[in-house]
Amino acid sequence: MFRDWFKKDEKNNSRDIPDGLWIKCPQCSQIIYSKDWNENYKVCIKCGYHDQLTAWERIDLLIDYGTFKEIYKNVAPVDILGFTDTKPYTQRLKEAQEATGLKDSILAGQGEVNGIPIYIMVMDFRFIGGSMGSVVGEKVVRVVERAIVDKFPVVSVIASGGARMQEGLFSLYQMAKTSAAIGRLSKAKIPYINILTHPSTAGVLASFGSLGDVIIAEPGALIGFTGPRVIEQTIKQKLPEGFQKSEFLLEHGMIDMVVERKKLKSVLYSILNHLWRKVW
Repeated sequence: MFRDWFKKDEKNNSRDIPDGLWIKCPQCSQIIYSKDWNENYKVCIKCGYHDQLTAWERIDLLIDYGTFKEIYKNVAPVDILGFTDTKPYTQRLKEAQEATGLKDSILAGQGEVNGIPIYIMVMDFRFIGGSMGSVVGEKVVRVVERAIVDKFPVVSVIASGGARMQEGLFSLYQMAKTSAAIGRLSKAKIPYINILTHPSTAGVLASFGSLGDVIIAEPGALIGFTGPRVIEQTIKQKLPEGFQKSEFLLEHGMIDMVVERKKLKSVLYSILNHLWRKVW
């Protein structure tokens, strides 16, 4: 009889817990209610870890509701080299497009930040590591040319592993192409602001990703041309603690400020408001 009290009734004691109800922080492993996680913009309430956002989540974070209009959304990549690694490039593109709903790793459009009209380019790391191919370069140039005509500031949000190897030399061309475009933007005295997120690396950082009049980074973001392990193996030296993190780069003068995610829009508005008055 007493034994029955301790019997486990699987039917009565089992609970149907929906998938995605809880989130484990990738950095500190804190278990967080997914609603709280999303309301805090995917920032850990315990350790402050900033998880990656999709391109559309970035738009929702930075751009006034109802003001964003996507441009050049039909510009799509092609497999000009017929490239295959572990799978054909065409298959990689199809899988990435289906998974993200994007044609390539960058989303471009016009919107407003607290009433200030801007052009914005947002990279999405989910699309083949946010890599830069011909489409990224083409969209950057088109946005810049449009901004020069309209005299609107340009904001870029970087999340990239660098140039896309599946496009070979064509992807490397984009470094010079985008840098030249930003140069024309600067000559026209149009403000250009970079927001570096985790990760911001390689060819993208070495071109349009680090040419801003003001460079902002999120806390703890990996920022650099190549990974720390590769550098250590090359120079045969141990790198300083926190090397290539936002805070280290701020201390050494590569970026202008480190801003936590929930304050990004207000800080961006303050900068735009100052530069807007200065230019116009």
